[in-house]
This record gives sequence, C-alpha cells and structure tokens, in this order.
Amino acid sequence: MKLQTKLLTLGTALFLTSTLYAQDAASLFDAKCAACHQTTRPNDKSTLVAPPLMGVMRHVKMQYTSKEEAVKFITAYALDPQVSKAVCKPENMKRFGIMPSQKGNVSKEELQIIAAWMYDNFPPKGFTGMGRGQGEVK
Repeated sequence: MKLQTKLLTLGTALFLTSTLYAQDAASLFDAKCAACHQTTRPNDKSTLVAPPLMGVMRHVKMQYTSKEEAVKFITAYALDPQVSKAVCKPENMKRFGIMPSQKGNVSKEELQIIAAWMYDNFPPKGFTGMGRGQGEVK
C-alpha cells in the first residue's frame, strides 16, 4: 500500500473514531445527565431542577483551567458530591442543593467520556453567563 493511501486510511479512521466518540459521549450525556442538566439557555428558569450545563461548565472552567483537571473534578464530584467541592455560585447551591451522587447510575469510565465531551463543547463560544454581565470563559 502506498504511503498516501495509508495516510488517507489512517486519517479516515481517526475522523470516524472521533465522530463516533462525540456521538457516544452526547448520547451518554443524554441518557445519564440531561434529565437534570439542560444543554441550552433556559427560557423559563422556574422549571429548572439543576443548573444548565453551559453555566456549570463555565464555572468548572473558571476553577479548573486544563481539560485533564476538569475531567478529573467532574468525574470525582459526580460520584461523591460535597458542598466543599462545589464550583456553583452560592445562590445556585441554595436553590438546587447538592447534586445527588451518581454512583450506581454511571460508571467512572462513562463519566470521563461525558466530562471530556462537556469540556470540549460547553459553554458555547461567546457565552457570558446568565445575564449578569460576567465575562466570557477563555
């Protein structure tokens, strides 16, 4: 096989793998997390049962600047949430309470996949918070 053909085959395989990974991660999020955390800006905040994902990830990225740190935090927090570890604003903690542990609902491996996908996709570019004039996450 020529080098060009091998490179094209490898590139196609990597593209398909990353595309399937993103689809699987989004599907895992939908199955494991979306019942509480919505992925869009809410029109009616009174219906929320947990903070929207874009806000959660904004605060996670403000606290944990690398993807590796953020994924590690999200994975650990989802399995053993504690007020002392929370990155949400105090008013959100008061409104929603502490997140229930997801032990038994999602595996550590699934959480790592979900958390990496969350990090790569949220908050959306240009997101500046929920109307409070807070700066954009870099």
